[in-house]
Amino acid sequence: MIERDPFVTDIDWIAADWGTTNLRLWAMSGRRPVQRRALERGMGSLPPDQFAPALAEATEGWPAVPVIASGMVGARQGWVEAPYLSVPCPATPHLIEVPGDPGGRPVRIVCGLRQDNPADVMRGEETQIVGLLALSPDFDGIACLPGTHTKWARVSAGEICNFKSFMTGELFSLISHQSVLRHSLGGGYADATAFGAALSDAMARPERGYGALFQIRAETLLNDLDPAVARGRLSGTLIGWELAAARPWWLGCEVTIIGAPDLSALYAQALAAQGVPAALMSVEDATLAGLAAAHQQFLTTT
Repeated sequence: MIERDPFVTDIDWIAADWGTTNLRLWAMSGRRPVQRRALERGMGSLPPDQFAPALAEATEGWPAVPVIASGMVGARQGWVEAPYLSVPCPATPHLIEVPGDPGGRPVRIVCGLRQDNPADVMRGEETQIVGLLALSPDFDGIACLPGTHTKWARVSAGEICNFKSFMTGELFSLISHQSVLRHSLGGGYADATAFGAALSDAMARPERGYGALFQIRAETLLNDLDPAVARGRLSGTLIGWELAAARPWWLGCEVTIIGAPDLSALYAQALAAQGVPAALMSVEDATLAGLAAAHQQFLTTT
């Protein structure tokens, strides 16, 4: 969706969250977004020579001001590869230049992070962590960023120390759309009681979860299982497995969850059941604060 507003004139830079599937843009006046746009023009659907035209289409009518982008646009298969920085490292944005000032405006891409042992990478989430520290400068704890590949990152003294990724969101998507369980889940909400029970079982006896997954299908056939209950059981099982594996990342730690509201609420419920209260921060707030910090970095180096 592209919003047009001919009266928007006080734009001095453009923030871009350019992922695999979607491109989200904010016309910015300082740290304040004055207009938003979103298109299904993600990295996964664009060959390298189409990024500039896609950006030109998405920013039509906006002035030729700098663009600061984060996300998969900087992947090896993206527009220009933004190299990974090794952790531990300061939570400070590092930018690479897209050659040629496409569309008559400078474009910079935020670099991702790498961890060599154990091997791990992130691209996009580092900007949200920078935003977390911009909004909460004294934060010292764990940032949980649920999504397709959930990240747990340890943040201390203004540094990103290390992190761990889990494919929970991708597994949920694969199972719910491509497995036999797709006939049981529907597309609605996850029942909270079923979620909590499945979470507890998955953490206490992880090996029992494999059989419990097919039981969802069997109970649908035999007992007309409510799709919301089925969805709650699948979510609870997968997130329970994740929390069991991620225990060193949240046990006894201050945790802030940065993610979509519904998914963040599930993680907050899961952590609360373990006696760990978690703060919530919106993805947009963290992303814009991180990109604003990157824009300041751009201003100081140009």
